Amino acid sequence: MNGIKGIIFDKDGTLFDFKRTWGAWAHACLLRLCDGDVQRATVAGRAIAFDFEKSVFAPTSVVIAGTPDEVTQALHGQFPHMSPASLTQLLNEEAEKAPQQTVVPLVPLLDELRRRGLALGVATNDAEKPAQAHLDQAGVSALFDFIAGYDSGFGGKPQPGQLLAFAEAQGLDPASCVMVGDSTHDLRAGAAAGMTSVAVLTGLAQHSDLAPFADTVLPDIGHLPAWLDTRTG
Repeated sequence: MNGIKGIIFDKDGTLFDFKRTWGAWAHACLLRLCDGDVQRATVAGRAIAFDFEKSVFAPTSVVIAGTPDEVTQALHGQFPHMSPASLTQLLNEEAEKAPQQTVVPLVPLLDELRRRGLALGVATNDAEKPAQAHLDQAGVSALFDFIAGYDSGFGGKPQPGQLLAFAEAQGLDPASCVMVGDSTHDLRAGAAAGMTSVAVLTGLAQHSDLAPFADTVLPDIGHLPAWLDTRTG
């Protein structure tokens, strides 16, 4: 497979449908924070570039690629009576309960990649505990060799720490690994780690946003096996 030994995936917008998952999460968080006051929640949602009525994020929203700490920082001015720690805790609690819609059927895809002898990982700017819960809900946790959130001790993307930790844990040269993601944070992390960077168009970014940072752009992760076949030497 032309030296490819491992693939590390972003989670939201790559494995899971971003809009369906995080639109529901933002609704739940804002209503809880605002004691059910829709008008107040609508105003607060603007702090994270979220249209409460339409349940959509603007492409510039910090939620798309930011960490929970960064989302807390953006929201804290709307809820100054809460400590940052308590606000982050609430965001993470709701994240664990957020409904998950996979981009493609994950089990057969991951089984196929493992059948090819590839090590598999997840690197997300979500917290590790909600990320683990989401993978558990999808029934795919056991198919990954490595799962890291921004709070797992390796930092968050676009820094390469999570990706390098994956390669080290699997005994792989980073150059033999692929980073797959839907944001420039993911692709920049891949480049910084010395990995091949593969963009997918299942998040909110457009092809033109991702292509300058990617070695290739695929419609979704379901196209990975065919792409890997083109790299067979």
